[in-house]
Amino acid sequence: MEEQTLKEKKSKLPIIIVIDDDEQVLHAIGRDLRRQYRKDYRILSVGSGEEALEVTKELKLKNETVALFLSDQRMPGMQGVDFLEAASELYPNAKRLLLTAYSDTNVAIQAINEVHLDYYLMKPWDPPEEKLYPVLDEQLEEWQSTYRPEFEGIKLVGYQWSPQSHEIKDFLAGNLIPYQWLDIELHDKARELLQLSGHGAAELPVLFFEDGSHLAKPDLVALAEKVGLNPTASEKTYDVIIIGAGPSGLAAAVYGASEGLRTLLIERHAPGGQAGTSSRIENYLGFPSGLSGAELTRRAVSQANRLGAEFLSPQEVKNIRLKGNYKVVELADGTELFARSVVITTGVSYRKLPAKGVEELTGAGVYYGAASTEATACRQKAVHIVGGGNSAGQAAMYLAKYARQVAILIRTEDLSESMSQYLIEQLNSTPNISILPHTNVVEVKGNGKLEAIVYENVRTGRQETLESNALFIFIGATPCADQFQLDLIKNEQGYIETGRDLQRYPAFRQRWKLDRDPLLLESSYPGIFAAGDVRAGALNRIASAVGEGAMAIKLVHEYLAEQ
Repeated sequence: MEEQTLKEKKSKLPIIIVIDDDEQVLHAIGRDLRRQYRKDYRILSVGSGEEALEVTKELKLKNETVALFLSDQRMPGMQGVDFLEAASELYPNAKRLLLTAYSDTNVAIQAINEVHLDYYLMKPWDPPEEKLYPVLDEQLEEWQSTYRPEFEGIKLVGYQWSPQSHEIKDFLAGNLIPYQWLDIELHDKARELLQLSGHGAAELPVLFFEDGSHLAKPDLVALAEKVGLNPTASEKTYDVIIIGAGPSGLAAAVYGASEGLRTLLIERHAPGGQAGTSSRIENYLGFPSGLSGAELTRRAVSQANRLGAEFLSPQEVKNIRLKGNYKVVELADGTELFARSVVITTGVSYRKLPAKGVEELTGAGVYYGAASTEATACRQKAVHIVGGGNSAGQAAMYLAKYARQVAILIRTEDLSESMSQYLIEQLNSTPNISILPHTNVVEVKGNGKLEAIVYENVRTGRQETLESNALFIFIGATPCADQFQLDLIKNEQGYIETGRDLQRYPAFRQRWKLDRDPLLLESSYPGIFAAGDVRAGALNRIASAVGEGAMAIKLVHEYLAEQ
């Protein structure tokens, strides 16, 4: 069987498998089949029943489609009828035809009932225009009438309530990689793939790829390499290294690359940041009908790549240290990269919900963000959202398409001070969305998965328990600036201070050794800039983050001109 790349297989044809132990017969029938059907089918010729069964198993793992089996009956080892019976378990909808000599007709007739044989053909079949093609045309036409193409791409098999399954789903979705989720408890296809691959339930989650390979319980770096992401830098030195691929980082990468800087963008999980997980962004300039965070991210990543930016993901920066005029960026895998300048655009993460049981059930019904990743699992279920910002509102609108009921829990009287008016109006007009004011979640309950939440009325102190199948948390923001050992000056909330605001801190003059003042987005160390939500004083809007990313590159040029 010839090897095919993933790209080549996107337009793959259904397969006809022909089996005969006589080499001359196999060559002749293969020739006749290719002459008639090569435009619409691939023809595979195999010399024994045992080998054909192994080939069929490989094809099943690769998600290939078999339209028809045409097998000789009398062969050494596995007979034709025995092969067709085994093959029918793998491809129950494929047509099964037996090629027999006159002496085997009784076997063929018996097989019609025993293995649901569709037809038997007599040897010889010359001329094929009269004795072969009309029969196959009819069988293939009947097969085509019920054929529905399967999903082509990565298949992820696991338990719905497994935190590791959720992590992989979130990673694939965040990196815009199409995949099919197969819950082992709900899908026969999931159990079939496990059996074919030899994996057991204890090894879940397992990923199955189009080339027939599979990975059990993979770490994200191994998965990234398999799907074509790049966790390894191609060079050692860059003009600018951007840390974090949210809107600000992506904008900096686009402008840096387009203006001739050797640009490296490093992201520890998936591009897009919190904005990338948004199901709908209605107020971004230039998109009157709105667009999803995933679509905005896809466009930005594509643009940055086209302009020459290098994208490293998933990869985490552990530290930045100074060495002369260079900044040494230390990665989690021990790699050291040299940068003439650094732009920190690591953004913010949702605050942890301080409620009993949350940590144990995170990824098993309790999720931070991730509404689009887990929405289909919420079909006809009770879903709760904690948070009153735009992200929470957008998640509620998206989840309402699937869930039986979506309830938003907020501590305040209403959403007017924390959410855009257009979103409030959308929520009010959606019948299966409700708002629970003056509430605070104090506990989540469940045995291996979320089953209920306990909330408290912040005015009366009264507690109530609600059935819940999923809890999505969108509260507050914690700046992602603590992973660096470099002692950047930050405000009390942990946001990186920049520009003239640095002069309010006594430690600033001890670290700043240049005659000039810091540039507008420059941190307490020359040549290290901060932009977007991680920066103190930044406006929490996508457009603002994009603007700061672009501005950071202008300031990088000014800094590099000094060197």
